[in-house]
Amino acid sequence: MTQARPTIETGLAQAIASLRQAGFAEALWQVCLALAAPDNLIVMAYRDAGPPLVLLHRAENPRVFARLEAGYLAGAFRLDPYYDLHLARAADGAYRIRDIAPDAFQRSRYFTEYFGETTLIDEIAFVLPLAEGLSLNLCLGRDAGSARAFSTEDLAACRRMSPVIAALARAEWRELEGSAGPVEDTPALLIAAAGRQGIALSPRQATVALLILRGHSTPSIALKLGVSPQTVKVFRKQLYQRCGISSQAELFSRLLPLLG
Repeated sequence: MTQARPTIETGLAQAIASLRQAGFAEALWQVCLALAAPDNLIVMAYRDAGPPLVLLHRAENPRVFARLEAGYLAGAFRLDPYYDLHLARAADGAYRIRDIAPDAFQRSRYFTEYFGETTLIDEIAFVLPLAEGLSLNLCLGRDAGSARAFSTEDLAACRRMSPVIAALARAEWRELEGSAGPVEDTPALLIAAAGRQGIALSPRQATVALLILRGHSTPSIALKLGVSPQTVKVFRKQLYQRCGISSQAELFSRLLPLLG
């Protein structure tokens, strides 16, 4: 028998009563179950430089977070649409990954290789800035456990309750304010790391490489850079030549380790 969802009123009452206490994580989970019945939950603090801080996570399926430290926190987070949302200084709200991801995200190696391992099917994240260069991300996921995406009703419920979730999260993790670091120049980081491997990348080639890895198509990259799609194809060809590769799969394998 499927367990009934807890009521949102009961969950919120418990969450408020347990703020900054050991029981808050469980109370927050009950709120999430009432809202959208996720299979998993992770709360992270994104910063402008360095990996996000993992504040809590929960999943029945051990595969969901099996590569959290060795994969995601080691550098793959730089390819995540939610990290990009942080850098864009997104306003408070609930964001579904399919609505914010690049146009070719589901065909990217990051999606097929990293998401394929996690068994994640869909995500809705509550995003809330805490301070300049620091934001919280409360991400609800659906994975192989339920094998179904969130519904439009689930997303609507999350959006309605987003101000309440934001208030709870800010109250719980208010001590994080002011812990942001300097803004990372990711293309420069990639250029330096590639140089240590004997790969000489220009700033434009490094930028194109990151956009490809994040799941942008050639037209999307052209739009972002303000150039023609044909020019992007030239950049891509030059990039592949510099890296000594011939496919996006090889680009992912060659450059992702350098982002760590």
